[in-house]
Amino acid sequence: MQYAVQTIGLTKIFNDWWGRPKVRAVEELNLTIRYNEVFGLLGPNGSGKSTTLKLLLGLLYPTKGRAIVLGGDGDDPKINRRIGYLPEESYLYRYLNPRETLDFYGRLFGLPSKIRRERTEALLEMVGLKAVANRPIGTFSKGMARRIGLAQALINDPDLLILDEPTSGLDPIGTKQIKDLIRTLASRRKTIILCSHLLADVEDVCDRIAILYGGRIRAEGPVKELLQRSDRIQISTGPVSQQTIEQIRQLLAQEAGQVDVSSPMERLESFFMRIVSEAQARAQPTSGAISTTQIGSFLAGQPSGDLLERLTESVEQPQPATEQSATRPIETPTPVKQEILDQLVYRPEDQQDKGQG
Repeated sequence: MQYAVQTIGLTKIFNDWWGRPKVRAVEELNLTIRYNEVFGLLGPNGSGKSTTLKLLLGLLYPTKGRAIVLGGDGDDPKINRRIGYLPEESYLYRYLNPRETLDFYGRLFGLPSKIRRERTEALLEMVGLKAVANRPIGTFSKGMARRIGLAQALINDPDLLILDEPTSGLDPIGTKQIKDLIRTLASRRKTIILCSHLLADVEDVCDRIAILYGGRIRAEGPVKELLQRSDRIQISTGPVSQQTIEQIRQLLAQEAGQVDVSSPMERLESFFMRIVSEAQARAQPTSGAISTTQIGSFLAGQPSGDLLERLTESVEQPQPATEQSATRPIETPTPVKQEILDQLVYRPEDQQDKGQG
């Protein structure tokens, strides 16, 4: 129970039709995630991230090694009822509306009807879907489907929240809301595992990260420590004259103004690309796609240049978002008509709960 998540020599090998080892998706993974921290699990496509998450959730069995989640095994019903999971692709019933969807997942967790109604209304308000709560999910855009997917991951008030590409398909406002929500949940002593290809989002919210390549950890640690460049010194001060700048260059001690001396920070995006490029340069095996810095001239219509440099141009670092509450005060819920689920699923205790309510 020292860690929320701990893996010991975790390995997953996928075999071919004849039972011969074919793909080593995860290999000798030793990972520790503390309670109440936001942990980023990063890596290019095919690096083993999704396989690792499925091993933690008990959806896959390891070839060898073990994964300990919340003090037990992820496939234990007593453990997985304390886990919230948002997969990379939300699998939702197209003909149910958001309110019915959340009520359905609440039933799966065995929540009483009154609690289901209260949490459903609070979550719909939180993800901004209360105005469309009666529309079939099949009519939603991808971004709206991600919002309801996040809500269903929180319906059981989990101790461990696993988010796989939570901001995929969201507009900038929705992305900011998700990041604010992650910060708020972390302040409420939730443990969060975040997988995302949007490295700026990871840099904004994660306490620690691990970068996977070829099923192995290539770098791990606190974000600030990994991105700190100790080989250079950065001096920051207010507006000063050119003469003062020359004096500073000669001798910093003679400057009367306040001077801040610190090591500059490297962007997570450039650090990530450097780690992956180093692994590729050593010809490390991987079952995923191999990145290239060149593009065929017949596609570009011009001499091929450094594609990654153009794609990953540095942008202005976003200002830290102010922490805001993940939920608003819950209004007294009005009786919600159970249009479809009450016809599909009927339990006597539900009728008693409604009578008591």
